[in-house]
Amino acid sequence: MPRVLLSIGSNIEPRRRRLHDAFAIISTSVLENATMSSLYITAPVGYVDQPDFYNAAIVGTSAASAEDLHHQLKSVESTIGRLHRERWREREIDVDIIIIEGLVVNTDTLTIPHPRMRERRFVLQPSADVAADLVDPVTGRTVAELLDVCPDTSSVLRLD
Repeated sequence: MPRVLLSIGSNIEPRRRRLHDAFAIISTSVLENATMSSLYITAPVGYVDQPDFYNAAIVGTSAASAEDLHHQLKSVESTIGRLHRERWREREIDVDIIIIEGLVVNTDTLTIPHPRMRERRFVLQPSADVAADLVDPVTGRTVAELLDVCPDTSSVLRLD
């Protein structure tokens, strides 16, 4: 089964609990052999007048299709209580598929690998904790290599 790398984040309290709740659901019903990174605190991107985010990465395996995974993860967000707001605004929980090992998807509703992951230290730093060797199927670079050349210089501070 291919490895799946996810990025999760929250900037609405209780941030830490929301991330751990999301991991609990994902590790029991979405991914097998799931592992979560440390938590990191990061500044918001896009609309900056909002609280900082707690971010983490999750890696595990799944035989589900990309579309099925996407639907399952949207259900996780709903269960955690995500409300839909304008783009770049506050989020109770956000779960994004970053990489599915060996797979490239480009549809109207889904792009994998995540199109902006290579420019986001808040995605790559936690991802390197749990999947440093996972290869981006577009560039052929590992997560660790992408982190080394990431142009984003924003602060990504480990919480635990």
